[in-house]
Amino acid sequence: MFKSIGRTFLTGFFTIVPVVLTLYLLYWLAVTSENVMGGFLQLLLPDIFYFPGLGMLMGLMVVFLIGLLMKALLVQQLFDLGEQILFHLPLIKNIYRAIRDLFDFFTPKKEGLGQVVAVTYNNMEVIGFITQTDQQKLPESFRDQDKVLVYIPMSYMIGGFTIFIDSVQVRPLNMSLEEAMRFALTAGITGKNS
Repeated sequence: MFKSIGRTFLTGFFTIVPVVLTLYLLYWLAVTSENVMGGFLQLLLPDIFYFPGLGMLMGLMVVFLIGLLMKALLVQQLFDLGEQILFHLPLIKNIYRAIRDLFDFFTPKKEGLGQVVAVTYNNMEVIGFITQTDQQKLPESFRDQDKVLVYIPMSYMIGGFTIFIDSVQVRPLNMSLEEAMRFALTAGITGKNS
């Protein structure tokens, strides 16, 4: 009886936690943008024009505007210059580079980056993601070989490992990056199209 109660409790817990965390993240983003942008707007606008939620709307508009500006070559170059400065500041460079690399991994900018593949080794297949196709960005000892750099995520944890493997041991999969990551991180429990 206690096993059944415990199992039911765990089922409810694992059902509600992702929903609560997602809602909390959205709430935190909304409150933070309202506090930051709303405070700024209250200084600029008369009280009659300000209403609760205007800061959040302004925050969304600023993010969208930055997205539009990043399409301009000059803005991209200025952003790259700013990033180079951050990459040379002690402590900040380590934190910023790790966050930037994580987001770059999930926002592929060129063909091949983040491509979902099945990697075959020791008569097993695992899901992986091609992370680098440019031979010049690989360590010198791996250049000019018919190898690819593949990231293999581990299930149920943030982590994984990166392998250099012969390209003949890699085959492309017809899965989106999000589907493959969800599938790999949950050990296939969610299924491909969940």
